[in-house]
Amino acid sequence: MVTLGADALPGTLPDYGHERNARRLWRAALVAVLAALLAGCDGAAGERWYTEEQVQRGEAVFEAQCMACHGEGARGDENWRTREPDGNLPPPPLDGSAHAWHHPLDELRGIIAHGQNNMPGFGKALSDEEIDAVIAWFQSLWSDEVYAAWEEYDEAGMEGHADDSR
Repeated sequence: MVTLGADALPGTLPDYGHERNARRLWRAALVAVLAALLAGCDGAAGERWYTEEQVQRGEAVFEAQCMACHGEGARGDENWRTREPDGNLPPPPLDGSAHAWHHPLDELRGIIAHGQNNMPGFGKALSDEEIDAVIAWFQSLWSDEVYAAWEEYDEAGMEGHADDSR
């Protein structure tokens, strides 16, 4: 036989804590949703320096100027880590799977404009806006994790290759 507590209304079933547990679950779910929403309020999550228009324009520039060497989808040469007989490295992937994220924005602009290793400079063929657009396009391929690591690199003004294994 079930004994009703002093606060139970006659004709009601005992609570057994179910209602209290349901309220706790709802509160926990609400807190989780609010925490997720507030985490995005600092402006960092999902925001990048470029616009969607730059990405679209950059894709066309990449296809016309860069794809011949860096490949479809900016995947680069499969042997990009192996030096060629002349000592230069083949074109690396720009899709976030290699070391492009180790270059701050200004350095990426300079590499594209002036060239590096076997890569010719495109500063006379591309405007500054087109260079930014192509960078925007290949950075749009980067995961949020890779982009966040690049942002830290860019903000610190670091240059070079901290880890060529990526």
